[in-house]
Amino acid sequence: GTFSRSRSSSISSIENISSEAIQCLVFTDSYVRKNDSAMSQTLWVGTSLGSIIQVIVLIPTLEVRNTNPVTVAPSGTIFRLKGSIIAMSFLDCNGDLIPYQFESWKDANKEKKLERTPTKSNVNNRMSPTNMSEQEYTDRQFVVFVSEKVTRVVALPSQNCVYKQIITEVSFVVKSEIIQIKDAVCLVCYIATGHISVFSLPSLRQLIYIDFVPLVDLRIARTFCFTNYGHGMYLCSPTEIQKFSMASEFCTDLKDYLGELFQACNMPEPPKQSFFKGLFGGGVSQLDREELFGDASGKGSRAVAKHMPGPSANINAMNARVGSATSEVSRAHQLMVERGEKLGQVEERTEKMMNEAESFSTAAHSLMLKYKDKKWYQL
Repeated sequence: GTFSRSRSSSISSIENISSEAIQCLVFTDSYVRKNDSAMSQTLWVGTSLGSIIQVIVLIPTLEVRNTNPVTVAPSGTIFRLKGSIIAMSFLDCNGDLIPYQFESWKDANKEKKLERTPTKSNVNNRMSPTNMSEQEYTDRQFVVFVSEKVTRVVALPSQNCVYKQIITEVSFVVKSEIIQIKDAVCLVCYIATGHISVFSLPSLRQLIYIDFVPLVDLRIARTFCFTNYGHGMYLCSPTEIQKFSMASEFCTDLKDYLGELFQACNMPEPPKQSFFKGLFGGGVSQLDREELFGDASGKGSRAVAKHMPGPSANINAMNARVGSATSEVSRAHQLMVERGEKLGQVEERTEKMMNEAESFSTAAHSLMLKYKDKKWYQL
């Protein structure tokens, strides 16, 4: 891919505007020119033809904000990449991700003292280098450009391309995000071939390149997204969301994170029925004499006679076992008889087939003798 900076006004011609579309927008405080020591409020515009345009946004102070409009003007700095621009993000001088700046709306009548940008002072203090003069300066900010084919890391305010990487040559990037994985900032790309590629920032060193899910449905391309800590999700069907993770620690502890819709509980034991309630209630009682006074109660009465089985009981049990054995033998005999009958039928069919084969052989032999000595024109 090519990388260039242009300050020509021909980029805003009618022909280019009619065929070029805006793909992404980023509002941030950045450097406009090479020798700038202070940051300005800017808007970065990524287009479908691979152009990144920097626009200066001048917001009036709070005293005249209601009367003076916001002034927007192009800075003249344009970066070009191969393919449509998919994502843009900004890093500080330490390579940490700069969060998106915003300010919630407040009613001026209720709030007397309003801060213009609460996060601006913190960002400036973190990114401002120490012991710096006007003559010498260093790069204090990195901007990451990601297109369908390549990615670039540009240092600001020098506007030099410090790192570059080709993401894919034969395919294109469907979704790309700059996210936080563990303690590092990484660039994660989902390619149309079904692969996921992860690069370190700002060095753009490839960390992961793995086959994930092929792009077989347009629904996947529209809903595929990455989040911090290596998580992501997409709509795999009209009613199902598939979540995935690139963090090994999360996959190891996944069983602890999963919940259950229903928690299995043991059924409680039925309450014990009172003796007097069953005795005087008039209903059907489930208690019998053995449960109350017999061995089932735990303390059997010695004065109650017990039934002791004699020799006749053993004889009856033996007769029952003999009867069951006799029935099993008769059943086995019946099965053997049925099997013998089936084998006899098979033998008869086999003999019939042998006779038919012998008659067919005799007929074929006689037909051969009949036409043996005849010529072909006598047939």
